[in-house]
Amino acid sequence: MQNNLPTYTHYKPSGVQWLGDIPEHWKVKPGFTIISERKEKNIGLKINTVLSLSYGNVIIKPEEKLTGLVPESFETYQIVYPNDIIIRPTDLQNDKTSLRTGLAKNHGIITSAYINILVKEGNNSSYLHYFFHCVDITKVIYGLGSGLRQNLDFRDFKRFSFLVPPLSEQTAIAQFLDRKTAQIDKAIDLKEKQIELLKERRQILIHQAVTRGLNPDVPMKDSGIEWIGEIPAHWEVTQIKKIAQTTSGGTPPSGNIKEYYNGHIPWVRTTDLNNDELYDVPEKITDKAIRDTACKVVPVNTVCVAMYGGPGSIGKHSILRFSATLNQALCGIISSEKLYCEFLYYYVKFCRPYWMINAKGTRVDPNISQDEVRKMSITFPPKSEQIAIAEHIKFLSKKIDTAIGLKEQEIEKLKEYKASLINSVVTGKVKVTENPEG
Repeated sequence: MQNNLPTYTHYKPSGVQWLGDIPEHWKVKPGFTIISERKEKNIGLKINTVLSLSYGNVIIKPEEKLTGLVPESFETYQIVYPNDIIIRPTDLQNDKTSLRTGLAKNHGIITSAYINILVKEGNNSSYLHYFFHCVDITKVIYGLGSGLRQNLDFRDFKRFSFLVPPLSEQTAIAQFLDRKTAQIDKAIDLKEKQIELLKERRQILIHQAVTRGLNPDVPMKDSGIEWIGEIPAHWEVTQIKKIAQTTSGGTPPSGNIKEYYNGHIPWVRTTDLNNDELYDVPEKITDKAIRDTACKVVPVNTVCVAMYGGPGSIGKHSILRFSATLNQALCGIISSEKLYCEFLYYYVKFCRPYWMINAKGTRVDPNISQDEVRKMSITFPPKSEQIAIAEHIKFLSKKIDTAIGLKEQEIEKLKEYKASLINSVVTGKVKVTENPEG
């Protein structure tokens, strides 16, 4: 798409490797000539709107996320004005994926851990925001910084080479990119919503299959369970404990005993669960750990459910495609001759919202117990129907997964195009007129 944009007539070497050739009339200047660091503290708590840098955007932080901050701490925050550029300077060494820069649109305060850039008069803040973004996404920013964790400091930008077009062109570039990136972001947002609808569709299909079966003409009866509703008349409703075995995991083997780790037996934790089939985990323990501790090995096709670990973890699940040991936050459900493991897995996937509703404990740290998992109601069709339902869900899930995968590829291409467009326009590889259309 950007190939349709014109280029400048004359170029010259920039003298900066990552910039390459630049428009002949553009200048390369050191940072201190066009930016300075704003270090205005919020003394006297003059401002109470707290800002945060999130995914390359400077946003107002919701009040519910300010827990733990006493009001006096806000005096150490720095005041941010609209059109300031915010940079997250920490931990370049270990994080090369996050977006580190953003343009402030609100008057507020932000933690002093950030660098707050003031754009000097005669320059367009939005253009320089896109320039900083370009420095970030091209990974040039990771050549800066110092210290063990490679943290940035404003001094890293004082002598950094900035590409400076005339102000009228800076403004035109900023307006063009504002419009184009908004169009691209809108397209990405639409595809992300389509993905969510596909995921909802899959959950509905699972719900219908595990509670109503595959024959729409079969006689129905009330299950007696409100959240299950009607089921085929020839099905039963029972409890997991009556048709499957459950087991809880054990506490981790002591990390002080090196002979317990780097073995061949998978050790499954809540963080490993993916709400899908699980084929491997990073942590492995040894036979000695099994002999010396309470860790038990569960068989292939065990369905794991997270019992606690925070609101996002309750009911998190996987079906293990390997034998493994489980940590104490997990309940393993082992199917029987009566219960097809794949049907159990899809039923657990359907059940997660109801486990969440029934989770006990405080709002901050709800949980369920192994006993609650054991007592959970489960629909119980004949074994042949369990197998047919599982195969039906698997077939439809693959089709939906394919559609989701295509949408995700389209999103990645749009993101790549957005990054390429910003880079090409900001560095002068393509020309933007002062009043661009479209």
